[in-house]
Amino acid sequence: MSATGKIVLENADLRMELRRLGATLARLDLRLADGSWRNVVLGSASEADYLGPNIYLGMTVGRFANRIGGARFVLDGTAHEVDANEGPNQLHGGTQGFHSRVWEVAGQGPDWVEFSLCSPDGDQGFPGELDVSARYELFPGGAKVAYRATTTAPTVVNLTNHAYFNLDGEASGNTDDHYLQVRASRYTPNHDDGIPTGEIRDVTGSAMDFRGWRHLGSARVAAEAEGVTRRGGFDHNFVVDGSGMREHCRLMGSRGLTLTVISDQPGLQVYCGDHFDGTQVGTSGTGYVRRAGVALETQAFPDAPNQPHFPSTVLRPGQTYRATTCWVLGEASPVVEEARPRRRG
Repeated sequence: MSATGKIVLENADLRMELRRLGATLARLDLRLADGSWRNVVLGSASEADYLGPNIYLGMTVGRFANRIGGARFVLDGTAHEVDANEGPNQLHGGTQGFHSRVWEVAGQGPDWVEFSLCSPDGDQGFPGELDVSARYELFPGGAKVAYRATTTAPTVVNLTNHAYFNLDGEASGNTDDHYLQVRASRYTPNHDDGIPTGEIRDVTGSAMDFRGWRHLGSARVAAEAEGVTRRGGFDHNFVVDGSGMREHCRLMGSRGLTLTVISDQPGLQVYCGDHFDGTQVGTSGTGYVRRAGVALETQAFPDAPNQPHFPSTVLRPGQTYRATTCWVLGEASPVVEEARPRRRG
């Protein structure tokens, strides 16, 4: 299979299109009650654009998702300098992170596919040779991705899929009229460059409290008034309550579709796509407007290698890194619709 080959998985409810480049989720189509299909993730009509204006859309990011402050960390007394690709910091594993690699197909069935990648010792500055797998699978009403990794030397690992969701349909406009609920009592405030301050702050009484349904457009306005937005919107890590496989969040579109995200990861980065400016041409050939999709990135905390009180991201020889995320899609029931708050005015 070529690097540009598409892999399509399908069951009665969903159709998922994947690419070897970046182990990418390129489409996720849900069959609606009327028999039609709706794609709910952003992507690219051109594979070349995945390494250009559409970078990270639906792609697997690593070796360390999110940011590492100063593009350096100390592990077991040794300082490691990693590729700085966002000012002085590293974002999503560096310029040649896992999103930029052509992954191998290690196995495939009617409703699953497993990709594999070997990241050499010193790759983007990270120690240890890392063997990684990403297994995508469909199940009734949903899909999941399971990441696994082993290393030959102590290193840090944080993998996620960077899908942007628009439940009204890919290229249908912005997501300001979506509603979001996050199962998190705390979050990690950022400096202006997106690096956490180190504080873990209670959301109670703040614009960052998404424990009940929140209208994204209104929530953004409230967050701007409190001065907690980044680049005019949300780009924050939430400390998800509980442990193990549990619900992280729910998203509801203005046309009634719902998404429930379930994962075993400690954090959820909510990013509302404020960088989209119309130059990113999507799957349908339409340019993506600002806030065209919401990224719900299940992951470890950003800058965890430099924040010893954050959950550890260290992986050692003999250990296996595991991270699993499930996306459950459906049309909202009358009960859910009734629970959703209505905008005033």
